[in-house]
Formats: sequence, structure tokens, C-alpha cells
Amino acid sequence: MYHRMSYVWNPRLYFEKFFLFHYFCSMNKKILLLGSGELGKEFVIACQRYGQHVIAVDSYAGAPAMQVADACEVINMLDGGELDRIVAKHQPDLIVPEIEAIRTERFYDYESKGIQVVPSAKAANFTMNRKAIRDLAAKDLGVRTATYRYATSYEELVAGVEVCGMPCVVKPLMSSSGKGQSVIKNSEDIQKAWDYAMEGSRGDLKEVIVEGFIDFDYEITLLTVTQKNGPTLFCPPIGHRQERGDYQESWQPMPMNSAHLTEAQEMASKVTSALGGAGIWGVEFFITKEGAYFSELSPRPHDTGMVTLAGTQNLSEFELHARAVLGLPIPKIEHLQNGASAVILAHDSSDKTPVYEGVSEALSQENTEVRIFGKPTTRPYRRMAVALTFGTDSVQDLVEKAKLTAAKIQIR
Repeated sequence: MYHRMSYVWNPRLYFEKFFLFHYFCSMNKKILLLGSGELGKEFVIACQRYGQHVIAVDSYAGAPAMQVADACEVINMLDGGELDRIVAKHQPDLIVPEIEAIRTERFYDYESKGIQVVPSAKAANFTMNRKAIRDLAAKDLGVRTATYRYATSYEELVAGVEVCGMPCVVKPLMSSSGKGQSVIKNSEDIQKAWDYAMEGSRGDLKEVIVEGFIDFDYEITLLTVTQKNGPTLFCPPIGHRQERGDYQESWQPMPMNSAHLTEAQEMASKVTSALGGAGIWGVEFFITKEGAYFSELSPRPHDTGMVTLAGTQNLSEFELHARAVLGLPIPKIEHLQNGASAVILAHDSSDKTPVYEGVSEALSQENTEVRIFGKPTTRPYRRMAVALTFGTDSVQDLVEKAKLTAAKIQIR
């Protein structure tokens, strides 16, 4: 015998369930991307493959991510009023920072209003400033780092050098792509280091960190993925070489001691857990004979991680970031093949649209790829494109092949 169950209509319960279902199950999110460089461009492409709507924001028109986004805005992201204006205008579901020069303290207010800040307001605010993230790692979490001091004047820098010794490294607290970074080898370098740091500092923060030199064997980027509903995952370590504080080549995987890798993974997990949120993090380490030293952390895809565009993994760092921030599952990260990347730099300043010569010659070799970012202007040492190589060759051989491929392309 069947019994008809009585049902009482509860409109409030109905709409609450409808809202929750729509919010967590709908795949049509509106994403406000703050910073629209080459990393942002690949992230936009990854998000659009999942049906998302992206508004790309930067301080100049025609930035790479704007060329593939659904809409764009040109503002000064250090202007809190301008940030508030475009957030109110677009009413995004997610805010994804891609650069450092943002008024990140506004993120706490956006988050309190129900907007998802990636990875979190705390993470974005802390990691946009080297002082906050270094103190969190070294003082609060006890993670091993270089000896360091801060300076807001030349005199304080002199005192910091006394503590850290020479050689030592000086970096603006807020900068990107190595801008403003230099090495002090003798007392004559201190003034030059201070002046260069002030020139390369982004935003209105005029303070530097001076770090004692670590006698490291090599550097790695450990791409770390935190998820909303899953474990923290790690990509195979990425090795890289820098000039002027900016990466020139990267390769994956970096051959390294398994115990040192485990130590780096534990440090990365500890720091990202303390900051909270979901997304990909570029965690940088110095690897010495004694083990890993925490260096820096970026709460977004990392420039050295462009090597993952060479098919070294089942998911690139940009696809991993998109899945993580959207709450999509990442069953595992699998290494597929070796790969390397080499940057292609501009050498002159020009406001004219650059022309790329030698692309056909560069692509005539097997297992090579070139990604041109589409930046509208050039300046010396500006990163304009990247050459990628991949296959079963050793990473050392692939790096040399990537460098040769990059050298074939000239920017006019």
C-alpha cells in the first residue's frame, strides 16, 4: 500500500537550496583578473575552456590577457577607489591577482562580501609584500630561510649588510621579474643597490630586504596546488637559471635528492596551509648540501612554470590553477616527459607593434614550440615570448635546444 506524504511549501528553504545549488554547481563564473601579462593570458585560455567569463585588468591597453578575455579594464590597481569601482561595476564571483602592484588590503572587504579572492585575501595580501611572507615563514612557522634584515633608508641598508655579511642580496619588498634586485659584493655596491632597488620597486612601498648569501647548489620552483576539497599536490620540481633577478631558462624535472625534495614539499605545505585558499603557488627554494631553504612564494602561476606548456605534465600550471580556483577535482599530477623553456627578450624600446622574425626556422626542429605573448611595446630585457622543447632527451640537452630555438627569433 502506498501512502501519500504530506508536503508543506517552504519558499525560504526552496530559494536557499536553489541558491546553494546554483553557486556550487554552476560553471559560469565571472572572474576579475588583476594583471594581464603572459601568465594571465594562459590562465584566461584555461578558464574559457571551462566556460568562464573573464574580465582582464591592467595598467595599459592591449595587454596579453586582454587579447583573449571577454572584457577588459585599464586602471591603476594601486588606487583603492578604482579597484572598488570596477568590482562594483562587474560584480565578479572571483578575483584573481596576477601581479604584485595591487591595493591588496581591499581584498579583505571584497572577501567579506562573498567574493572569492584567489587563493585568499590573506594569501594575496601577505605574498604581495616580501616582508609579510618572510616573517610568516621564518618567525611564525619556523621555516629555514637566509639571514635577513629590512631597510627603509640607505643607512638602514648599511646596518643590514653588517648583519647579513657580504656578499648579500638586496630586493625591493614589492617587485616582480627580478626588477630592482642586485648583489652587494663590497661597500661600494651598497649605494648602487639602494638606488637600483628604489627604481625597481613597484607601488608606493619604498623598503627593501637584504638577505645573507646562501651557498646553494641550485634553485627550484616547487609548484604547489591547494584544493577546496582535496589534498595538497606537488608538480615535479622545476630548475631555473636567472640573470638580473629574472629567469632565463627553466627545465622540468630538476634532478634532485629525494630527501631534499620531501623537505621542500613539507615547507611548501606548511606555508600555503597557513595562508589558506585554493590555487597554484610558485614556491621557490635554494637547495644546499644541507637541504632546502625557503626563498619566496607567489600565489599564482609562476614564470618558470611556463615549461609546463611543453606538455611535461598531464595538466599545465594554468590548467591546474583554473581547476583549483573553480573547485574542480584534480585526481593527480602526472609527469609525462622532460621539457625546457628559454625566454625571448626585447633589446630596444619602441611603442610600435613588434615584428618577430625567424619563427619558421625555430619551429623547423622536432619537439619545439614558441609562444609569442603579444605585448604591444618593447623595452630592453622585456620578456616577449618563450621557446619550448620537450621529449625523452635529458633536461640539460633540452635546455640547450631551447636556447638555440630562442636565439633564432629576432624582434624588430
